[in-house]
Amino acid sequence: MSWDDLRFFLAVAREGQILRAAQRLGTSQARVNRRITQFEEAVGAKLFDRRTVGCSLTRAGRSLMSNALVAEEAMLRLRSIPGDSDPNQISGTVRIGAPDGFGVTYLAAQLPKLRALYPNLKVQLVPAPRAFSLSQREADIAIVIGRPQKGRLKATKLTDYTLGLYAAKSYLAEHGTPQSIADLGEHELVGYVDDLIYTPELEFNKSFWPGWKSQIEISSALAQVTAVRSGAGIGVLHDFSVRDDVGLIPIFPETKAERSYWVVWHEAMDAIPHVAVTTRFIIETVRRDRRMFSPQS
Repeated sequence: MSWDDLRFFLAVAREGQILRAAQRLGTSQARVNRRITQFEEAVGAKLFDRRTVGCSLTRAGRSLMSNALVAEEAMLRLRSIPGDSDPNQISGTVRIGAPDGFGVTYLAAQLPKLRALYPNLKVQLVPAPRAFSLSQREADIAIVIGRPQKGRLKATKLTDYTLGLYAAKSYLAEHGTPQSIADLGEHELVGYVDDLIYTPELEFNKSFWPGWKSQIEISSALAQVTAVRSGAGIGVLHDFSVRDDVGLIPIFPETKAERSYWVVWHEAMDAIPHVAVTTRFIIETVRRDRRMFSPQS
């Protein structure tokens, strides 16, 4: 058994598909398929149930997974190099998971600056409304809402940010402007899909009004902005994502919800130079721009 065998195994286990694993590894689907077949023959056990919709770990595969993660952690530490004085020595692929509002509205625009500093670094940004497993290496670095409370993780607070109530001019022209918070009950409301809320920190609608019930539920923060802008109703939106949107009108602008973004990484990644410099870049960049997220910062 070689490290390459485990590398291919872990990629398929994480991606759940041969094709996506091949894309992650930068190789062909046929090669990944062949390597997994050879690995199963070598260990004498079927590791994946392969179907047209994807691959799932068998009992033997699940048993191997925990040992493979330990081996991966050890290999990452062996590959680390002391210091990063020469930016050209920083190489590898770093994957960043982030909430879609933060990832698309802010972080994506900062990535060219990171690449300018480290030209041999490949950056993958996954802006999605879900949690990322750092222990399973779904991402090397994650931006989360609120500090994580468990796991072998390290975390640094990036910034506070504010949210407020907004509606489109067209919506208010047709339905009128609520004069009190209780008037929200007479309006169309836009919010998250309740059973897809992956952290209690996203349940901020009821911090504005305890009786909040959304008529339109959308799991993406950016899609909520689009819906509200189109006149769908009143929604709680990230202030930083709509600060220049002249089509949106703040409702009760003195009333805000406040949350915090944190950057999180697995402790095993501390010694990995390309992860360390990316983490540091995110921290420094967001803190420089923190007034964008919370004017009181």
